[in-house]
Amino acid sequence: MTQTTHNVPDTARQADPFPVKGMDAVVFAVGNAKQAAHYYSTAFGMRLVAYAGPENGSRETASYVLENGSARFVFTSVIKPSTDWGRFLAGHVAEHGDGVIDLALEVPDARAAYAYAIEHGARSVAEPYETKDEHGTVVIAAIATYGETRHTLVERSGYDGPYLPGYQAAAPMVEPPAERTFQAIDHCVGNVELGRMDEWTEFYRRVMGFTNMKEFIGDDIATEYSALMSKVVADGTLKVKFPINEPAIAKKKSQIDEYLEFYGGPGVQHIALNTNDIVRTVRTMRAAGVEFLDTPDSYYDTLGEWAGETRVPVETLRELKILVDRDEDGYLLQIFTKPVQDRPTVFFEMIERHGSMGFGKGNFKALFEAIEREQARRGNL
Repeated sequence: MTQTTHNVPDTARQADPFPVKGMDAVVFAVGNAKQAAHYYSTAFGMRLVAYAGPENGSRETASYVLENGSARFVFTSVIKPSTDWGRFLAGHVAEHGDGVIDLALEVPDARAAYAYAIEHGARSVAEPYETKDEHGTVVIAAIATYGETRHTLVERSGYDGPYLPGYQAAAPMVEPPAERTFQAIDHCVGNVELGRMDEWTEFYRRVMGFTNMKEFIGDDIATEYSALMSKVVADGTLKVKFPINEPAIAKKKSQIDEYLEFYGGPGVQHIALNTNDIVRTVRTMRAAGVEFLDTPDSYYDTLGEWAGETRVPVETLRELKILVDRDEDGYLLQIFTKPVQDRPTVFFEMIERHGSMGFGKGNFKALFEAIEREQARRGNL
């Protein structure tokens, strides 16, 4: 069963109880932020734009801010924990490995957003506060979501600095590609425990006013060996989309089960990145050492019969192992990386949309079989 709510009336958007401008940043806690920033600069073609560390007053942590178009990643590691925040970060990396701790949202009014969320049952992580420097003032608050993940609410309309107060502008670590590998964050996927998907989709409806955009259950999202269920929640403008996955009972361990085991609980599984030219993106990233999931040639033998014509010839799709899906609104091209750290947890999706606002339903079986092959190689299927 698939449920869609694409066309949101303007009046509904104007009445949005929890308006958001978009994703502000995906914040990672990592063991070595300098090396992580270098990897995402070289392998993903991102540009270092800001830094906070001992050299400019941050004695406990080092943070590197990288951007590509509107997509912003922040990598933070602990130098020497001395506060609750530093101890939390150090403990998070020790327990979970490198992972996402914050899906930060830019909002027009952080105080109002926080008040609405708390009033509707959110757990507070940080009450609203102002932080300022010569570039202006930012208002910040934070609420908790699944696992140890949080949503920081960032109001930055009165700020023109490189990221936040306390950060200084930084030069790129390496020369970025002449053309961007991607332009924006498309969606961020969370994995939660068996039986808790509905609880968290209800959380986003109640606490943030998000709506149920799509759902995938039963045969939609199963193979011979493993299965999962997924619902997608989105804000009123569809700028922010959060699929929530939970495992389903099957013959063998699903990718969600593997993630929960190795991450040590619920968290962000993958981040989808919009690209205007997936062919160039995949070629550039492969050349830089990024590993993508493989797809059998048999997938492409009948691709044209059900996916129709796309801007990329089938032989190029076959060469690069890019997947295609089509729905009533258009089509999309997508490909998934292997996990980008030693633990089989966080990975990325590159997606090029041509009208379709879907998530590749037609590719689920091929994708999950590819993931199962990797699980088997790791001994985790």
